[in-house]
Amino acid sequence: MSKFQIPSIPATTNKTIRFPNDVIDQVETAIQGKDCTFSAFVIAAVRAALKDIED
Repeated sequence: MSKFQIPSIPATTNKTIRFPNDVIDQVETAIQGKDCTFSAFVIAAVRAALKDIED
């Protein structure tokens, strides 16, 4: 049995960015009813885009 480890929260920095209203609406529609925040969605999308441009 593995030993329990308390998870660490990664360091974060607040950034203010402006989104077009239609993009906000699309993201909010996509995450509606799901256990996901706007920020988590955007972070996942940016990570996917960064990985895509690496390849």
